[in-house]
Amino acid sequence: NRSSDLRRIDMARGKSVLLLFDVDGTLTASRLPITPEMKEFMASVRSRYAIGLVGGSDLSKILEQMGGEDAIHAYDYVFAENGLVAYKNGQLLAIENIKKFIGEEKLKRLINFCLKYIADLDIPIKRGTFVEFRNGMINVSPIGRNCSQEERVAFFEYDKAAKIRAKFVSALEREFADFGLKFSIGGQISFDVFPVGWDKTYCLRHVEKDGFDVVHFFGDKTFEGGNDYEIFADSRTVGHSVRNPDDTRRILEEEFMQSS
Repeated sequence: NRSSDLRRIDMARGKSVLLLFDVDGTLTASRLPITPEMKEFMASVRSRYAIGLVGGSDLSKILEQMGGEDAIHAYDYVFAENGLVAYKNGQLLAIENIKKFIGEEKLKRLINFCLKYIADLDIPIKRGTFVEFRNGMINVSPIGRNCSQEERVAFFEYDKAAKIRAKFVSALEREFADFGLKFSIGGQISFDVFPVGWDKTYCLRHVEKDGFDVVHFFGDKTFEGGNDYEIFADSRTVGHSVRNPDDTRRILEEEFMQSS
């Protein structure tokens, strides 16, 4: 039973320490599964520290990359979708979604506004699936996500000059300024809508109550605009920027796994 053992003490520092890790590019090579050697090494790290994963992907993708379903028991914490789906000691701790967060009435106002705005848009083509519901966000596409690859590329080129998405986002920011939402343009045909703060720092609310003295975070996309930046730069963590899994292991061996 690890529940009473989460605050393992780093004897050299005399403090309880949690080590949080991004997955892709930090513990694994990009889009590849964790190596058996790294998996074994992380088990040795866990013998001295509480450790956790924090990834932007959904739980199934994280577990697949980390070597299978047993990965959920190999880490004290597993945070999928930046912590919107949170596991502690292999048990579901919390699950959050945008519908529960902003409420049905506000959500309906937002979606209605988007659909009316799209209906009035004069763009070369429209297809289907203009609003897509995800766990932690809403994805909005003026052309519709059902467009073909050729239509996707054509809209992207058209949007560079016409600024369809940028104007759409500006209208939403004006209309829903008090909703606490962030609008982020990405990819070729759409933009995301999600609550402010639902980046990787979201997971920290789940560990704060466990009373760690120090929380370290390791990630490879720690530059501004990268999806590790916010948690890397957060005052509640000590951030470590890594280049790849070998770099992660080197830092752990040099700074955390030396015998006292």
